[in-house]
Parts: sequence; structure tokens; C-alpha cells
Amino acid sequence: MQSRLLEPRPSVNMLAVVLGISVLISFGCSSEEIVTESASENLAKPAGGAPDPAVKAAPRPGKTPKYFNLRDSIAKQREELRNVPGRTGILTEKKRYSLFDEELIIRDFFQDRRSGFFVDVGCAWPVMANNTAYLEKHLGWNGFAIDALEEYAEQWQRARPASKFFAYLVADKSSDDSVFYRSENVGLSSATRERADGVHFGGTLNVEEISIPSISLNDLLDREGITKIDLLAIDIEGHELTALHGFDIERFRPDLVVTEGKRPEVTAYFAEHGYGAIKRYLAFDTVNVYYAPVEVDAE
Repeated sequence: MQSRLLEPRPSVNMLAVVLGISVLISFGCSSEEIVTESASENLAKPAGGAPDPAVKAAPRPGKTPKYFNLRDSIAKQREELRNVPGRTGILTEKKRYSLFDEELIIRDFFQDRRSGFFVDVGCAWPVMANNTAYLEKHLGWNGFAIDALEEYAEQWQRARPASKFFAYLVADKSSDDSVFYRSENVGLSSATRERADGVHFGGTLNVEEISIPSISLNDLLDREGITKIDLLAIDIEGHELTALHGFDIERFRPDLVVTEGKRPEVTAYFAEHGYGAIKRYLAFDTVNVYYAPVEVDAE
């Protein structure tokens, strides 16, 4: 067993980096719950001189950003979720890597099955606040990690050698020239400026418009010779449906799909393709939705 160090308490702005605007307004992180292989591994600046992800967003004049007053209420919400009746087995354990309990829910669904294949879209850091780190490090899984910012590549190569990192914006079709907005808080970078500049916090962040290649999941998976996915995780700040339109879900038929946000149009997409939200997980995670083929498990 490799030694692990507890990372220091993340600032509220760090939570914004990891989760994005919509999740931070609902949740936050308690003190000792982010555990990594080393305390500095993922808190270091990404390759290429990226700015410190904990840089603060400047508040709008005359308005106090909501996140300044959320810590107590966030901690209370987290405690309430952890105490929701119905947790058994794996769900009662303490997570090691994911920011919330995504890791435990995924493990519970697969019952710690070994040697699966995942696709992690919008992966960001390889260990800190990552939903697939446990699968690779403890259960022998491997997979594809995809993020629009290439600066995460070195960290993935070092911390997650069994998986392969790809620097693409995942979209409904492939292109050599797609617009992406890189935020000074790299975890808030997005395909839309409004998501990247922090205005939803009542603050502003510097944003750089960059041109990057985009790819559809179909094109990437076909190019790499992948025919079956066990887990598909998508966290791309409201662009999940765009990515799904470039994915042949009937052909690859993932056993479990995890998407951030509870958007009716995404639920409708899955319903059209024979997937339903797994009801037993709704009480344990109010941020993400877990979909499975209805004939397998939608209860």
C-alpha cells in the first residue's frame, strides 16, 4: 500500500476550480477528505506555467460573491448526505480520491469489479477530486482521460500510467480548430466564456480564448480500436449533450454513465436510448446522475 498524505484544506476558490460554478453553489469540501499520493502532486502548477488554481476571483463592485458565505451550509449539506438512510457495504466507506462520494457510488455499482475500461471526459487532475483514480489504482482498471487542456498530460503520465490522456475538446463532431476559453482558474475553463470567467460567482477571472482540436467520442474510440466501455464519466460544464451527440451509445453500450448536473434534456437523451437514472443513488449525490440500461439497473 502506497503512503498517502492528507492535502491541506482547499479554499473555496479551489472548489470552484475542481467542480465548476454550478456544483460549488450547491456543495463544498470538508477538511480532510481529499487524499492523494503526495500532498504536492496535484496542487503543483500544471506543466507550461499555468497559474495557481487557487487564485481568487475578484468580486463585482457592490456585490459579495455567494461562495464567501457558503462554507457552513455546505458542510451541513455534506453531513446530511452522508447520513441519508440506505447506505450499505461500499457506500458506508470513506472515499479516497473523488471530491464527493462519486467514487463510492461507482464502486458500489460495479461491486469492486476488477479490470474494467473507463472513459473520463473532462478529467482534469489525475488523482485529486478524480472519480476514476480508485478504479485504476486499486482495482486494475485502465481507460482514456480526455481534457481540453494539454497541461494536464504530464500529471496523468506520472500519476496514472495505466491510462491514456488525450488533449481534445469533446464535441459532436471532430475539428482541427475549435474555440475554448482557458480560465486563470484552470478548472473553470470551458467551451463558453460565461462559464470560464466566473461571473456566476459574482466575480471575474481573466480568460484566454484559445484554438484547440475537438473530437467526437466515436472518432476517438474508433481510432483507438475500442469496442466496449464499462464506465463513461462526463463533466464538461453543461456541454454533456453536445458530447453525447457524437457518441454511439447503442454500439458502445456503457454499463454505467455518470454526468454532472441534472438537466432534463440529458435525461431525455438517455431515456430515448434505453437508459434510466439509478434511483437508489439520488439521495447520496445531488450533483451527478448515474444512468444504466433500464434492463440492467434503473432502480
